[in-house]
Amino acid sequence: MRAEVDKLQAVGFIREATYPVWLANSLMVRKAKGGWRMCQDYTDLNKACLKDSFLLPEIDQLVDPTVGHDLLNFMDAYSRYNKIFIYPADSEQRAFIKDTGLYCYNVMPFGLKRLVNRIFANHIGSTIEVYVDDMLVKSKTAGEHLHNSMKCAFGVSFGKFLGFMISQRGIEANPEKIKAIIDMERPKT
Repeated sequence: MRAEVDKLQAVGFIREATYPVWLANSLMVRKAKGGWRMCQDYTDLNKACLKDSFLLPEIDQLVDPTVGHDLLNFMDAYSRYNKIFIYPADSEQRAFIKDTGLYCYNVMPFGLKRLVNRIFANHIGSTIEVYVDDMLVKSKTAGEHLHNSMKCAFGVSFGKFLGFMISQRGIEANPEKIKAIIDMERPKT
């Protein structure tokens, strides 16, 4: 946690807080592919805020329309929400505690659900499906795709989207999610 705070402070994403009204606890959560992610528990702040009327879509509404597309691009907007600055007067509303002091975010700590939907509004449902920071671009033919790398998979015929394995054939169980069942011993009695 100390290394994460030092890294966020060095790039200007967080700063020391002076007189925060709200204070969240920090915790470390293991990432699916190894490593750790620092998170803040904003439960109390969220209870006090107006409810966001923008509901995330049901996962099946995003997964089902991907069937029948030859190639898919799986993209994750990994930490891109950290490029969105918080109105300075509101930054201490996102304060959190750590053993070395109180800190607050200068940038959005998480929460792209509205932003990504606004950016891709004209394409959602036809060529792209979006869920918070996970995006899937779909094409009926291979000729519609470009190639790239890193945390994105471009021009593939199958991949993982929102925990499901998606391909032209349809939706399949994710082997990582059913490993315990596959590896289960056969009953002996």
